[in-house]
Parts: sequence; structure tokens; C-alpha cells
Amino acid sequence: MRVLGIDYGDARTGLSVSDPSGLLAGSPEVIHEWNYDKLVDRLVSLIGTYKIEEIVLGWPKNMDGTIGARAQKCEALANTLEARTGLPVTLWDERRTTVAAHDILRQAGKKTKKHRQTVDAVAAALILQGYLDFKHKNGQAKQGR
Repeated sequence: MRVLGIDYGDARTGLSVSDPSGLLAGSPEVIHEWNYDKLVDRLVSLIGTYKIEEIVLGWPKNMDGTIGARAQKCEALANTLEARTGLPVTLWDERRTTVAAHDILRQAGKKTKKHRQTVDAVAAALILQGYLDFKHKNGQAKQGR
């Protein structure tokens, strides 16, 4: 079962696709798109190309757990993707994933100026891997093909 992880942003949206077994996040990439409708079209196309069966979307709650404007935008994207694809979209708490992504890039020796190009893809991979680990730990992982 392939799962798509998404770190949604206004200008850049990070993506990560799991391996067929649904255990490991991989294939990180970034879509550079400001236009919401064009972004959704590209996501729907990628979902078909990769034969995605489930979507996990980063849900940027405030640090106190409340829902702000950014989280509401993610909820709207989740509703749009469910309507367009018929696939389940899970909103996944993504607090601090971008900070962790920057740390990973820094530890890998990437210059801070270059982080902007890849940090969203790394964040998407962290969101997806956290979700896959949770599912596996709780016996919810399905066998891939």
C-alpha cells in the first residue's frame, strides 16, 4: 500500500511517497506552485502515477494544540483531495517537523541558504514516516503488493 505524505505550503509543497509495503517514507520532492487549483491538479496526477491508496497531510496545529489559519487551509486541502480522489486523507500533527527537517539538513552539511529548496520534502518525509511508524506500531499497517 503506497501512502503519500504532504507538507502543504503556499509556495512550496513537500511530498514523500512510501515504499509499496507502506513501511518506509521515500521519494521526497517539492512542488513549486502558488495556484491552489494547479497544485491540486498536480497532486491528483501524482496520486494516479504512484498508485497512492492513502494520503497523510501535515496538520500544523499551534503549539498549544489550537487550530489556526494554516491548519484550516490544510483541512480545506484534505477535503478537496478526498473529493477529487475518493481516497482517505489523514490529518497528522506536524508540529516541529520543519524545525527537525532543518536540523537534519544542517547535520548533513547543507548550507542554511540551500535549505529552502529541500526542507519541505524532508518535512513531508518526516510526517509520512511518523504516520507509518504509528500505523505499524498499532497494528494498522496493511501488507503491500
